[in-house]
Amino acid sequence: MKHAVQNEYLEKAKNLTRDEAEQVLSRMKRKLMRQIEDQERTPLEAVARQLQKEDEDLQEWRLRWSEIQERENKKKK
Repeated sequence: MKHAVQNEYLEKAKNLTRDEAEQVLSRMKRKLMRQIEDQERTPLEAVARQLQKEDEDLQEWRLRWSEIQERENKKKK
């Protein structure tokens, strides 16, 4: 099932240089690469999806990190 790519990430992907887009593609998982090969996604859509996924992962990591910091602060008190 294809995840919907938000328009803001498509715009970000369009504004990347070729080198920047290649760097994003190099971080991509095999599943997305297969979707490009199977022509289920265009390379632009794949880059946009990767950017979106990285932002989602970063938000999740920040949430977890703040929870860890809160627990540590409570322990110190």
